[in-house]
Amino acid sequence: MSAAPPPPRRRAGADPGRRRVLAGLLGLPAAATGGLTGCRAERVTPTDTGPVELSIFWWGSARRAQLTEQALRLYSDRNPAVTFRVTWQGLDGYYERLATQAVGGNVPDLFQIDDTFLTEYARRDILLDLSRYVADGRLDLSGLPTGLVRYGQVEGRTMAVAAAQNSAALVFNRDLLRRLDQPAPYSGMSYPEYLTWAAQVTEASDGRVAGTMDPSGDHRALWLWLRSRGSEFYQGRKLGFELPELMDWFELWQRARTARATPSAALVQQANSGELARQLVVTGQSAASFAWSNQLVELQRYSRDELGIVSCPGPTGAQWARASMYWAGFRGTRHPEIVADVINFLTTNVEAGRVLGYDRGLSPHLNIRKFVEPTIRDASVRRSATFELGVADRFGSAPPPPPTGHARVRDLLVATAESVQSGRTTIRAATWRFMGQAAAALAA
Repeated sequence: MSAAPPPPRRRAGADPGRRRVLAGLLGLPAAATGGLTGCRAERVTPTDTGPVELSIFWWGSARRAQLTEQALRLYSDRNPAVTFRVTWQGLDGYYERLATQAVGGNVPDLFQIDDTFLTEYARRDILLDLSRYVADGRLDLSGLPTGLVRYGQVEGRTMAVAAAQNSAALVFNRDLLRRLDQPAPYSGMSYPEYLTWAAQVTEASDGRVAGTMDPSGDHRALWLWLRSRGSEFYQGRKLGFELPELMDWFELWQRARTARATPSAALVQQANSGELARQLVVTGQSAASFAWSNQLVELQRYSRDELGIVSCPGPTGAQWARASMYWAGFRGTRHPEIVADVINFLTTNVEAGRVLGYDRGLSPHLNIRKFVEPTIRDASVRRSATFELGVADRFGSAPPPPPTGHARVRDLLVATAESVQSGRTTIRAATWRFMGQAAAALAA
């Protein structure tokens, strides 16, 4: 996601919430919440007796900020005693800023986090344990897929709640393929089928466009490939695969490079930054790139051609209900009950769900998805939502969130793949080094 300059900290109006949830705080009679029919009634007994201002921090685009602040205003409209001090920025530098806040003990009351750091922040006692609010129904997760609930748990404790759901996907340039008179890729392709398709696209373009991005350094592509073979990326705090499996992965993409299915190493390294504007499917240097499903919308903004989306090669059952990002609370917040209630509102309230839409991905709540889908007008948002809704029922079981050290392992995989792509290192030497360095990163 492209970085946006952080705007000034400001209050998001009379922030969101349900009147009956915080009726005790406001001194008002309980009122209807506008939430989902059938959701359990909340039994919050706030300890606060006056106005409350919660600090909230997330990363994303200006569009995400607009939608999130609008949802927060819905909460405050129902709970006028609760307001929000809002800060947001682009993903670049977000975790550095959050780490600095953690060192100073001034972490925001409520903030966005992803699976890269969920376990680490939980073990460092930065995150508010939400388990008791789930147990007594104040945080209602009954409408979320079981796998998505589990993906917010660390060592059996609910440490965060999915703000949305997404999955790894293949984004392709539909118009380019039409111009080349080539078929579109489709969900369910095996890797041999996919790489044959990609080589044919390269040939049809006379080498001007590669068929596919080389994702050998992409942890999500490797993870799905491992799951399709009965392995996992992690087993507890250790790697879940052996050296021969990683060698097989790199050899697969070595064959793809030999067949000219992928672009040059320099172009691949350019896209390895993760910046969406530099992904080869939008720069016109490959017909397909690997991405998160909710990123289709922003990728489309960078392309004049129509982009399509299908599952990554391999069985859909290798996928799982993944939290694109979570809402988490700060363990040191003075208002834990209200933090839990705001999370509950953002993830279970229909009006909030309609406002938030698909910016972060598919709504985590199954019923909200039914309400939101008919309201979609943007074509790329509809393509993303239709894809995600179409594959969600075929997902496999969710693994635990990645362990502490995942960020380092992810970076090591990119560096290892780049050394192989460029020919600086043999596959055997590169994989031996990676296995040792990754093991050390996970043990630290």
